[in-house]
Amino acid sequence: MTARHLRGALLLAAAVPLAAATAAAALRASHLKLYADRHRIEITARPRPGCPRCHGEGGWWVGGAFPEMEACGCWSDRRELRIRLLPIPAWNEPPF
Repeated sequence: MTARHLRGALLLAAAVPLAAATAAAALRASHLKLYADRHRIEITARPRPGCPRCHGEGGWWVGGAFPEMEACGCWSDRRELRIRLLPIPAWNEPPF
């Protein structure tokens, strides 16, 4: 490996954590949640803390005998992004 290739590899190794930290800060500022593992990357919306309708709770309870939570539009109407990375292995037997 030449010095030029080594310098490029070291710059890339330093740039990846910096890019990850920058992406995490940008997602936090835009009220998005990032989840990543070896099978997928998901970016989903979170409730806005300053929302005048739900006050950052994400929704409200609708009364009745069996109350349900109604989602607020500050996060439920926004799209989510999912990227599959590796296929999830099939189970050979039931998990119980």
